[in-house]
Amino acid sequence: MDGDMAERAKVARDLQDAIATTGDDSIDVGVTGYSAVQNAATELQNADLARAEAIGIPVALVLLVLALGALAAAAVPIAVAIAGMLTAVGVLFTLTAVTAFDSLTVAMATMVGLGVGIDYAMFIVSRFREELTHHTGPDHAAISGAVGRSLATAGKTILVSGLVVMISLCALIIIQAPIFRGIAIGVATAVTSMLTVAVTLLPALLAALGPAVNRGSLPARWRPADSATDAPGVLGGRWARWAYLVMRRPVLFGTAAAAVLVLAALPVFGIRYGLDMGTTALDDTPTGRASTALNTNFPPGALSPVEIIATGPSDTPLTADAEARVNRFLTEIDGDARIDTVLPAQLNDGRMLAMAIPSVTFDSMAATDLVRDLRNTAAGAAGAEIRIGGSTAEFVDLSDEMTTKLPLVVALVLTASLVFLIAAFRSIALPLKAIAMNLRATGAALGITVAVFQWGLGENVLDFTSPGFVQVYLPTVVFALLFGLSMDFLIRRIREYWDASGDNQRAVAAGLTHTARPITAAAAIMIAIFASFLTADILELKQLGLALAVAVAIDAVLIRLVLVPALMRLLGGWNWWLPALRFRPPNTRALRAAAE
Repeated sequence: MDGDMAERAKVARDLQDAIATTGDDSIDVGVTGYSAVQNAATELQNADLARAEAIGIPVALVLLVLALGALAAAAVPIAVAIAGMLTAVGVLFTLTAVTAFDSLTVAMATMVGLGVGIDYAMFIVSRFREELTHHTGPDHAAISGAVGRSLATAGKTILVSGLVVMISLCALIIIQAPIFRGIAIGVATAVTSMLTVAVTLLPALLAALGPAVNRGSLPARWRPADSATDAPGVLGGRWARWAYLVMRRPVLFGTAAAAVLVLAALPVFGIRYGLDMGTTALDDTPTGRASTALNTNFPPGALSPVEIIATGPSDTPLTADAEARVNRFLTEIDGDARIDTVLPAQLNDGRMLAMAIPSVTFDSMAATDLVRDLRNTAAGAAGAEIRIGGSTAEFVDLSDEMTTKLPLVVALVLTASLVFLIAAFRSIALPLKAIAMNLRATGAALGITVAVFQWGLGENVLDFTSPGFVQVYLPTVVFALLFGLSMDFLIRRIREYWDASGDNQRAVAAGLTHTARPITAAAAIMIAIFASFLTADILELKQLGLALAVAVAIDAVLIRLVLVPALMRLLGGWNWWLPALRFRPPNTRALRAAAE
């Protein structure tokens, strides 16, 4: 087929439609091939996305009711998140005029957008209700003041979080691969849309609702402690008791949490990359049945052959000697057990095209190793430039590009995040600590993902067959996303109490008391949204869902509730240290005297 990827996909769809009514009880006709498989995988991915949303949003609503203690308060974040997603879809649709987005980009934008949108709105709603409780006055003045203080505190924090997400995603653009550019644009669009509605539509809704945001309240024992006051003395409540417990034994709790993170991260050192196209999930589709028939009765690699192009140096025509060397190369690789056959070469204007049909599927590790070996062998053909292409070769190039650029992506994300967090927290120690903890959480999440999807732990439970690798883009994308998703509302709240009291331990206990419930609820909502993708049939969605869900769980439980109080206690006043930068204004009188 001729044309670019989108045009070939359309041809494949037209062919499938044309033969839909062909055949009878004695013959079954189906279209397969790379473009047909891509089309079928995209349709299945869209169905997975719809199913995940149908599961994740109702679960998120239940969690919001439990977290906020009122039906009206819980409905507001859901409504705001849906408005944000509609905005994001509209923007992405507009952007299709200049670029293309695949189904994975849409799935990731939906997954991350819904998670952060609901959480961003929930934090502002939670702070608004607290401010309403703590400040009395004329109705209009009290409501306006509560909205303003909520945006000045929780609103500022979500802006920091969203900006860190977008800064991290921008680093992906340096990787020369369309998939990373699409993910960066798609997810950044979703996050930007959520931030926009959170600071425009949400304040308007809260101002209109006022005290009505508490309608449909749960019984008193199920409500959050929004009315708790900071009276002198030791703070009460289970979260304050937990904070003081950790701070009494900071070394013990900190070491235990760090050890768990290190153990969870160990599988990362044996990570293998690949790109699974999801062909095993297509068995119930016409293309899937055709692909199964192909793999059963013919060489599996016929679905996407290896393409071999041979020219002289700098794309000049082949000489007779060089042509002979290329033919010897083709004869040599024809004996490789991983190649079923090498089709006769075509010579056109001194340039040669050959097709090798592998005996292994094009998205397997064996096919990836075959391409690497063919390239190594081709490098020895003197006088000829032999290039190995095809779908598998694209996967290999993507893997190499990602592996090469990953250190640069990490360096850019860490540097940008450090500078931004120093400005946000007005501290040196806190941003360094946050970055170190995020790295550990990311490593642990990726380690667990490797153990599950590369080693095959839990195959029966999650209903998949391990391909022996993780998706090539997974570590980079997860790393970039988690630096923004780790919203440090706890640190921001601790900072408020530190500024008010100057008592480090009390600030930690008070901050945990007032944020532990919304933080754990926010984490639970994100986990519910991300984990709903474990129901997907496409393996890459399962991997992304598990990696992000595990990372958020680790961040909420081990990082926020254990490591943060322990390290805050150990560092004490150093938590808040920031070198003072004093610039003396020039002595204008002396300057004028010197000039005279």
